[in-house]
Amino acid sequence: MSDQPSVSDRKQLTPAAQRALAEAEARRQAAVAHAEAAPKELQGPKGPEPTRYGDWERKGIASDF
Repeated sequence: MSDQPSVSDRKQLTPAAQRALAEAEARRQAAVAHAEAAPKELQGPKGPEPTRYGDWERKGIASDF
């Protein structure tokens, strides 16, 4: 037997909670679609995006824009 509660035993979600779950799912799907559509960068920096904090970091030296 499963330890999961059955559907009838679960607490009913409020309309606001249902909207929030639907919005979160839509954002997840949009993020996946955007990631798939983004072109692959050739010869770019390895690792995290170097401009994520408004600075450009290269070989441990950060410079502001």
